[in-house]
Amino acid sequence: MKEKNYVWKTSSGALALLLVLPILAIFTTAVGETNELFSHLMSTVMPTYAYNTVVLVIGTMVLSLLFGIPSAWIMAMCRLPSERVLQWALVLPLAMPGYIVGYIFTDWFDFAGPIQILLRDITGWGPGEYWFPDIRTLPGAIIVLSLVLYPYVYLLCRAAFMEQNVSLLQSARLLKCSPWESFRRISLPLVRPSIVVGLSLVAMETIGDFGTVSYFAVNTLTTAVYDTWLGYSSLTAAAKISAIMLVVVILLLSAERYSRRKQKLFQNQFSSREDFRYELAGWKKWLALTWCWGLVCIAFIFPLGQLIIYAYKYFAQSWTAEFREYALNSLYVSFTAAFFGVLVALIVNFCQRVSPGGKSLAFMRLSSMGYAVPGTVLAIGVMVPVLFMDHFVNDVAKYMDWGRPGLIFSGSMFAIIFAMVVRFSAVAIGSIESSLSKVSPSLDMASRTMGCNSNTMLWRIHFPLVRRGALIAALLVFIESMKELNAALLLRPFNFETLATYVYNFASDEHLELAAMPAVLLVLVGLVPLVIVNRSLEHSH
Repeated sequence: MKEKNYVWKTSSGALALLLVLPILAIFTTAVGETNELFSHLMSTVMPTYAYNTVVLVIGTMVLSLLFGIPSAWIMAMCRLPSERVLQWALVLPLAMPGYIVGYIFTDWFDFAGPIQILLRDITGWGPGEYWFPDIRTLPGAIIVLSLVLYPYVYLLCRAAFMEQNVSLLQSARLLKCSPWESFRRISLPLVRPSIVVGLSLVAMETIGDFGTVSYFAVNTLTTAVYDTWLGYSSLTAAAKISAIMLVVVILLLSAERYSRRKQKLFQNQFSSREDFRYELAGWKKWLALTWCWGLVCIAFIFPLGQLIIYAYKYFAQSWTAEFREYALNSLYVSFTAAFFGVLVALIVNFCQRVSPGGKSLAFMRLSSMGYAVPGTVLAIGVMVPVLFMDHFVNDVAKYMDWGRPGLIFSGSMFAIIFAMVVRFSAVAIGSIESSLSKVSPSLDMASRTMGCNSNTMLWRIHFPLVRRGALIAALLVFIESMKELNAALLLRPFNFETLATYVYNFASDEHLELAAMPAVLLVLVGLVPLVIVNRSLEHSH
């Protein structure tokens, strides 16, 4: 049995090393020479890129707080009409990729868009006779990203509000506290850990965004990586910028963990049949409904409705052989990434199960690190070892007089699938870890007394019990891979498109109408994990 456990630990360690390899490759490549290109960038454009990135992150975090916390408190602490629909509708903007919302808002607010046309019709103003804010700016990017990322804050804070002790809220009422005083003095301080976690997720997603800032012509560190690699053909300089971004992400994660180092949660909700929520009436009720439904409409319903209208009008032009080909490409890449992501998750989780200890836990955590890495940065990290393998294979083939096989790894779907597995294995690991933790250890002991080895125990006992968790894990990895844009843009082979890159290319060329149908498909696919998350949140309360 020890020999079998050794095999599992070795397999888990090898997978952890493989998945963390892109991160190591970024730092090792960053120490190389760049022919003064990086120094030139640092002395000219990098300060502006860094400033834009900081302002973008801070602005998005502040607006996400403004959108997310009031909505979470209203849904958790107040009784409203249509609350059962609202509580999950407020999560829907997370399914809408930021760059798609940016394209639609630009279409609406541009000079030739319906809003400015209506303004000119009403006022009689002509071109140049009035001022109208430009959406394709840094503030516009902040607004768009906040609208699609605030659900991170909303979800975590709503769960934290719902878990608060009923007796505290009852005591606040006995002390004649108004709903505002109860929120400010009791509820808000208790959810600060959830706020920090939600903001860290918003910050990491904002740092890694490429589609929105690229379309809005806002130069950030992410666009700097893209331009340096493809514009200057300098992988080393791009790796240096990626290393800076990776350090920032690590600092964000460290700050989030440091802020929770002494956190102890004692305010679990007591079981009570009493509905302790506030009953809003009059203008307060209508203000709360307008706020919540306004967010849902602006961030999801109206943009999706616009996409559906375009998809219907331009169906004949959109339903092409290219669209079907790229949809199949996305399905193939996503299915493959989901299969290997679940396989990795099963191996590292089962290793921790049969051989618990610091090493097994470290292997599992290392395998999950890729999820925190922005897609553009990860693409740099993946390309370095993939190019090394290509050169190695070609050198060996040349030495053996077999002829040059070409770009086997970087010129095929291997690189993009590898990037998806590195980035989204954490999703599968978390899902299967949750399912496996519910399997009683007594089953392990019983199977061992019956002579089952580790392999038999996994496939005959554990896997049937965690099968539902594995299916959910595969579904989540599949959906995230379908939506991934940054890594797909940089790692796709020649003449290869996914639905995400297909939408990006059309919208970047100002052909939003032709991008509408694949965009609708991506949004509908993105709704699936939100339904799963919301159902689990409802069942837990």
